[in-house]
Amino acid sequence: MSSPAVPSPPPALLAARVHDPYPYFAWLRRHAPLHAERRPGRPTVWQVSRYADVRALLTDARLSKDPGRVPGYVAGPTGLNRHLVHADPPDHTRLRTLVNTAFIPRRIAQLEPFITDTASRLLDGLEHRTHVDVIADFAAPLTFRMICAVLGVPPELDDARTRDTLMATIAPAPGLDPARVEDALHALLDTLISSKRTGSSPDGTDLLGALVRAGDESGAMSEEELRSTAYLLLLVGHDTTMNLIGNGTLALLHHPAQADLLTAPAPDPRLVAKAVEELLRYDSPVRDATFRCAAESITLHGQRIEAGDIVSLLIGSANRDEAAFPDADRIDLTRTPNDHLAFGYGPHFCIGAALARLEGTLALPLLLRRLGPVALAKPADELPWRPARVMRGLAALPVVRH
Repeated sequence: MSSPAVPSPPPALLAARVHDPYPYFAWLRRHAPLHAERRPGRPTVWQVSRYADVRALLTDARLSKDPGRVPGYVAGPTGLNRHLVHADPPDHTRLRTLVNTAFIPRRIAQLEPFITDTASRLLDGLEHRTHVDVIADFAAPLTFRMICAVLGVPPELDDARTRDTLMATIAPAPGLDPARVEDALHALLDTLISSKRTGSSPDGTDLLGALVRAGDESGAMSEEELRSTAYLLLLVGHDTTMNLIGNGTLALLHHPAQADLLTAPAPDPRLVAKAVEELLRYDSPVRDATFRCAAESITLHGQRIEAGDIVSLLIGSANRDEAAFPDADRIDLTRTPNDHLAFGYGPHFCIGAALARLEGTLALPLLLRRLGPVALAKPADELPWRPARVMRGLAALPVVRH
């Protein structure tokens, strides 16, 4: 089948994709809802931008999560890709079942006092500071401590150096040797797993200890799957929620009337919950769905996706689709309904969604109230965004208190 000719995106929109992808997404939805990026020597990447298409393909069994189907594709750090995000059934079903127990609503709800206390302590330390970086001073340490608590990371490993090692795997600093980053990451994970085998969590209440025992006693996980799963949970349990708080705070700074809805001494919990959903939709912490490739040919919008082609489902674009969300480029903290795709949809729906939502509903109103009136410390178009492949998040969010 011959593919119809499609226009090329304007260079200015392409150049601005890291800082502000939404004009580019809008162009795709209007002019090229299925857009092929072809580069010599690399597999074709098809970008899917409309809500209805993205939601349908998130549950389409013709798309595989196995990067091994694409020769030469590098999905992540060497030896750390055997986890549930890069697995099809039955492996995905087995691994997700093992991890699910840590994220049941009852266990997540029990973290509420810890989240509130940790957030309050971090904000106590900022009490007399005029200049604050919302990412470095609040969002990053808060969300890392939360996922460390869920996994059972020993206190000596719950620090900024561990967090920096983890984040360097998706957005390495200029001049940093990727091989050294991977070596440091493997050493960190081996130390973490070893700590569980030597009995640092004898009561078995943490997730990582339970996963280590599952592998050692029943063979339910291989050693590679165990390391890969520990890496995945540390990364996404921290990064996505950090992005929610950072992106959400920036959005509210641009819309002070909306922010005022959350700064009351005791805001309505139902309103706060809706607000978090809208912030997830408006500037999603996940720009693109995680890896998928065609296991067989698929025809969409008159074009043919061949088996082995990569399919990029643009979550951020779907969440701004006017066909699904009236006035989609406007933030409305009371928006109902709000069936956004920030956590995905279907079998690979984000396993940590409940934790992210709880952190957002507790941390954002507290942050806004405790900081008081603030303004950006630099122009919005100069804020640094991390050039990660899947995520969308600020590297820093400096503000000045009035």
